[in-house]
Amino acid sequence: STSMLRRQNRLRREFVYKKSIEQRDQQIAERKQKLRETLAAGGSSQLPDAMKRQALRLHRHLDWDGAGGEDADPDLEQSSQDDEYRWAGVEDPKLVLTTSRDPSSKLKQFAKELRFLFPNCQRVNRGNYQTADLVKACKANAVTDLLLVSETRGVPDGLIVSHLPFGPTAFFSLHNVLMRHDMPGVGHQPQELPQLVMHGFGSKLAQRLASILKHLFPVPKPDSRRVCSFTIVQHDYVSFRQYSYKTVSGQPELTEHGPRMELQLYRIVQGPLDEVDTAETEFVARPYMNTAKKRRLMAAAEEAAA
Repeated sequence: STSMLRRQNRLRREFVYKKSIEQRDQQIAERKQKLRETLAAGGSSQLPDAMKRQALRLHRHLDWDGAGGEDADPDLEQSSQDDEYRWAGVEDPKLVLTTSRDPSSKLKQFAKELRFLFPNCQRVNRGNYQTADLVKACKANAVTDLLLVSETRGVPDGLIVSHLPFGPTAFFSLHNVLMRHDMPGVGHQPQELPQLVMHGFGSKLAQRLASILKHLFPVPKPDSRRVCSFTIVQHDYVSFRQYSYKTVSGQPELTEHGPRMELQLYRIVQGPLDEVDTAETEFVARPYMNTAKKRRLMAAAEEAAA
């Protein structure tokens, strides 16, 4: 309806305005931190020329930025990323999963397994629906995330995770996909809410990725014996495994349930799936640059330097 469209547009404008204010405040905080470090070092020659003109004005505000102020640690400030997932943990995520058009039988099977992997997930047939129609229907039904899987010659090789209503949208390529029905003796798919294990997510980009992935799952019970692990491995791949465990003679015993896959993040857009062409790009992988083989985008600074 017209009133609903007006409300969505108003909320979107408020969200974009808040992000612009956040970027401005972040730049000011970075300049203050640079000035504070330069003064502590005892000289002003290290300041960039553009900052020297602002140094006196910024210095007047440094006395008011104490240890308990907002500028004490920029990483602890609230941001639009926090606002995107403000209901996380309060309300369970509601997911919709679909495929690319004209899916093969293998892609349908993979989508079915993903539907059981994510709690509170509903799979819908793509048919002839446009992306904008899917996003509009999801917003109208209070869906929090839209997942879209794609394939090449019958092999699943793409995953898009779009958080609603304002984004972000993450694009992944899939590698080494091994589905449950190809793994012997995997047993039944557990239905309890899984515990999540995130290992190796050291950098800010990796923590952003971990935030996108973990909010696809509801908060589990403390005694849940189902485990989903996301591990950063070589060349910034995210290795996914699903297990359940039990205690036998005092020792934990793991049972893998599948599916297995490696995910590689190649793009993050600050907007929903129907606005990727106009929304701001937060991250894009550049694998063909000369230094691409040396970069570790997901590792912490000390690990990347090692």
